[in-house]
Amino acid sequence: MLKVLIADDEGLARDTVKLLLEEQSDIGMVLEAEDGLQARDMVIQHQPDIVILDIEMPGLSGIDVAREIPSSSIVIFATAYNEHAVAAFELNAIDYLLKPFEDERFFRALERARTKYRENHQQDYAKISNALQGLLAEQHQPFKTRLVIREPGRIRLVDVDQIEFITGAGNYAEIHLLDGKQVLQRETLTTLETQLDPEVFVRIHRSSIVRRSAVTELRPNDKGDYSVILRSGEVLTLSRRNRSKLEELTH
Repeated sequence: MLKVLIADDEGLARDTVKLLLEEQSDIGMVLEAEDGLQARDMVIQHQPDIVILDIEMPGLSGIDVAREIPSSSIVIFATAYNEHAVAAFELNAIDYLLKPFEDERFFRALERARTKYRENHQQDYAKISNALQGLLAEQHQPFKTRLVIREPGRIRLVDVDQIEFITGAGNYAEIHLLDGKQVLQRETLTTLETQLDPEVFVRIHRSSIVRRSAVTELRPNDKGDYSVILRSGEVLTLSRRNRSKLEELTH
């Protein structure tokens, strides 16, 4: 059911629109505002699907109210003044009714609003469906394609394709990205290693995992370990206990 807000400082004008809406089976709640300030507050509080706005109102004009209406609400202007039409359509109003208007003209505007409402919701459903399909696809993949990084006040998604190497200490891992940025993940390297494709990433040390394609040079050291040089110039260490990983890095 559609939720409609009628904003007009004339009681008779509001009553006329209410009578027309009573004939519509898909109209649920009908709200009324007597001035622009009240209209703005009711939009914020109730988030109506359709807003029928007069332009000349005390407090705030209908144009000013429309500037603060979220894109999810569909605006129909109903006014006695035609000089505001350009401004109204620049604010993406679906229609502009000149008072006094015929019932048939009002219903045409209402039908346009209905059509726009259905289009908006179909797009929303499509976005939600695509997001769910993506999450389901990820669940069926043996390795992660994105890592979920929880930071104060937000959750960040990092594409695995953007990771150059990862270093760790205890229960934390520092993820180094190809663009030179770093993000901190509260997770052990051992846990991350199980989430990453071994064809792409190699554990070369108890405290580091590296993208194989990022390695450009290996230099043996006196202690039996190797210096691992990356394209970015970063130098990591391949420990002696991981010397078996040499073949993985060179193939």
